[in-house]
Amino acid sequence: QVQLVESGGGLVQDGGSLRLSCAASGRTFRNYAMGWFRQAPGREREFVAAINWSGGRTLYADSVKGRFTIARDNAKNTVYLQMNSLKPEDSAVYYCAVDLGIGLVATTSEYDYWGQGTQVTVSS
Repeated sequence: QVQLVESGGGLVQDGGSLRLSCAASGRTFRNYAMGWFRQAPGREREFVAAINWSGGRTLYADSVKGRFTIARDNAKNTVYLQMNSLKPEDSAVYYCAVDLGIGLVATTSEYDYWGQGTQVTVSS
């Protein structure tokens, strides 16, 4: 079992920045890939970014490349999402998730455990 708790969401103006955190517990965190996803009202949950177990490989959705950065600190069992140049269309509930499988993927169904989410709202 894995428990994931996101934090760091909030209200920010267009062009602003936020850093989300996801604290993990319950398994050996450093063995697994982690991902960030988001879901806006009326839309399906979509992939944002993922990072492999060591932090040496990352994957981003085209919509956030160059603006968002995913990172992890295995000593703290925490994964981060630094979000810069935020846009109103980035507004959503952001979820972190852990993939107990092999590889680095962007597919929602491949992730095994999910946090409860944190709201990000970008005002225009």
